[in-house]
Amino acid sequence: MPNTKITVTNIETIPGKTIIENYGVVQGSSVRAKHIGRDLMAGLKNLVGGELVGYTELLNETRSEALKRMEDQAFHLGANAIVNVRFATSAISAGASEIFVYGTAVRVQ
Repeated sequence: MPNTKITVTNIETIPGKTIIENYGVVQGSSVRAKHIGRDLMAGLKNLVGGELVGYTELLNETRSEALKRMEDQAFHLGANAIVNVRFATSAISAGASEIFVYGTAVRVQ
């Protein structure tokens, strides 16, 4: 179930709000492997140039899943916001990548 009650920002505070409680670091991650169809199309696209749309979609899906997992963790702690959010990525293997997102879960009013 998507959580729409969590405000997420990459800055230290939320303008107009006061942080009244700090729950600590929360995180979410997702690891996705390349799809053989996307790999084939990417190989063809490399010949002529341009955006690798299949990979862009894959990364967007992965980022959304990681973000949702972080928001769910914050929600279960009682937070209504996450500040100082950062994303990182890493290669897990030749065909798989991880998107990792983390921030500080807080309650604001």
